[in-house]
Amino acid sequence: MKASRILLALIFTVGLLGAVFNGAIIYTRFFLISALIAVLSWVWTQWSAVGMSLVRGSRVLRANVGDVFEENYELGNNSRVPAAWMEILNRSTLPHAAGSRLFTFVLGRQKRSYLARTWLTRRGGFQLGPTKISTGDPFGLFSASKTIASQKTLIVFPVIHDIQSFPYPPGMLPGGQVIRRKSHDITPHAAGVREYVHGDAMKRIHWPTTARRGQLMVKEFEQDPQAEIWLYLDSQQAIHYEKPFQQEELPLDSMMFVKRPKFKLPPSTLEYSVSIAASLAHYFIGQNRSLGYVSAGQTFTVHPAERSERQEAKILETLAFVEANGALSIAALVTAQSSQLPQGSSVILITPTVRPDIVHAVDDLLMRYLRPVVVLLDTQTFGGPRGTETLINSLRERRVPVTVIRCDDDLSQALSEIPFNFKTQDLRAWQTPVFTPST
Repeated sequence: MKASRILLALIFTVGLLGAVFNGAIIYTRFFLISALIAVLSWVWTQWSAVGMSLVRGSRVLRANVGDVFEENYELGNNSRVPAAWMEILNRSTLPHAAGSRLFTFVLGRQKRSYLARTWLTRRGGFQLGPTKISTGDPFGLFSASKTIASQKTLIVFPVIHDIQSFPYPPGMLPGGQVIRRKSHDITPHAAGVREYVHGDAMKRIHWPTTARRGQLMVKEFEQDPQAEIWLYLDSQQAIHYEKPFQQEELPLDSMMFVKRPKFKLPPSTLEYSVSIAASLAHYFIGQNRSLGYVSAGQTFTVHPAERSERQEAKILETLAFVEANGALSIAALVTAQSSQLPQGSSVILITPTVRPDIVHAVDDLLMRYLRPVVVLLDTQTFGGPRGTETLINSLRERRVPVTVIRCDDDLSQALSEIPFNFKTQDLRAWQTPVFTPST
């Protein structure tokens, strides 16, 4: 574009000077033609710019790392003048975001549409935009553009690995004392009735009371005696490590008929921990277990135990934004929250620490008649210090299940295996219901 302007300016200057000092007709023609081209190009550009429009949309705004995100773009030229060229520039913060295109000779009242595919390689929230669209004249003298602000946000959840089995308590004995706490789920233990609130399920309506009072009344339920499961994610800043890594870029548009490679987690203790927590949440919700979540990263987050798919969505959305910038150790995290857990519940501690904090946390849980399970990341394989083996021996002395995760391990297989150095008879003993002495 710069070269075209220089050439046109040179022709205009030569024509103007020649017409003034020489008066030959050719110089006058140079002057008039260059001026006419400049005016027509500017008018063409401005007219085309007024009619530019762009609509971008997607079917989903929630996806997982490793998925392919598809967006539909529809570029329109709403003016009657054909556009010599139109360019779309996607300025989304999404890593390796696709969608930028260049179209030539877009006729008036014409639309061009296409599908852009992006391989999702990072969790978090990403604005789908802004988007810049530009056009210009065929001589490349002028250009005009407009920026369309982002209106939607894509939430990318962590990678979820399929787990076949994982140790957890079977619950208290049938006929045990009902936990006096309201539940959003329907359980065998009805606690009473209340007035209907918009959003309550129709199957919860208690028709005899409704007929007697002349207004809709719904049943309330208490949680059953089945033990809860809690995920504790250690996001303390000082204990996480990461080896140098550069994520592969996958040009999906040029690989239409080629199988895309399997996503590989970055060699980061935080990313492995988050993926483990997401996989366990998906597994236990699929087992219809009451699941809770606790972490203390940039904020202290607690999701009370529930067994609905909505609970999984809340936990996954929290995990999408977790960062390793917390100050609380895993022991402090357990101390702050474990007193509110019902006895007999299982607490899964996910941590890469090599400090004795994890042993203190386990002792605290055992004293409260809770069943700890430790998913311990081997920090040395992630470029961190040694010390994992010492912690394993200490936890084994306490007969606590320990699953050790190393860098480049297959998480589906590692999480589905019997815990490290934990025999079958020990696992049965650990799953035996805990009875509190009567007072």
